Order: sequence, then structure tokens, then C-alpha cells
Amino acid sequence: MRSVKFPILALAVTVAFAPALSAKADALPGKPPVFGVWRNPKNSVHLEIKDCGAATCGYVVWANATAQADARKGGSPNLVGLQLLRDFVPEKNGAWRGKVFVPDLNMTFSGTAQVLDPDRLRAKGCVLASIFCKSQIWTRVEGNAVMASRSAP
Repeated sequence: MRSVKFPILALAVTVAFAPALSAKADALPGKPPVFGVWRNPKNSVHLEIKDCGAATCGYVVWANATAQADARKGGSPNLVGLQLLRDFVPEKNGAWRGKVFVPDLNMTFSGTAQVLDPDRLRAKGCVLASIFCKSQIWTRVEGNAVMASRSAP
């Protein structure tokens, strides 16, 4: 059995933030715009959150060498361009819920996200139902940093 390391759980939580980035959040009164590029607390992964038809999704647009190596060890050869967030939809309480793919583990988990303000959101991911959960605050990536994310190898 493969042991789950804390950094891997952190990535799962990190990815879970994406649900808050749905276009549907814009339609809810008092919610800030959520589409765009967001970075995890370690600034090792940038995700672009966008409308993907009936739900919201998120794709990696930039990742540092360590994050890319971790993903390769988990079985995902190309982290950049990989869809990590799938089927995120709004809940009545203003949070978002969907599926989060964690490349380090090559597994998909449920995740939730809550927009805190226009530049921050709280992501929560759980390995087993509501057990072994972790939360993180993700930050919006602006302007030139977004362009650098999209052009970086």
C-alpha cells in the first residue's frame, strides 16, 4: 500500500479550491468574479478556472519543476495542460463542490471551495469522505504573472 504524504494531501486540497472559480459564482449576488488563474500557497502550481459547459473546470497552466516531478512520479507525464478540476457546481451555501484529480496519487477525490474575496478562496480536499481533510487559501494571479504562466515551459 502506498503511503499518503502530507504534501500530496496538500496538493489534493490545493486542487479542491477550483470549484469556487466557476462562472456560476458570478451569477450569485455578492460573489466576486472567479474565473481566472489562481496559485496555490507555495506558488508551485497555477490553475486556470473556466466554464466547461454545464460545470466549471480547472487546468494547470504553469507548474514548477518540483510539482512536475511529483506528478510524473504519480503517473502523469505532463502536469501543464492537465485537467485537475472537474464538474464543480455551486451549492446553496455559496460553496462549490466537484471532483479533484491529484496527479501525485493518480486518484480523484471530492473537493469543495469557498470564495473569500475577489483575490482569495479557501479550498478543502478530503482523502476519505470527511476524514483526512486539509484546507488552503489560494490567491488570484494577475496581469503579467498570468502571461508568464501561459508562456512558461
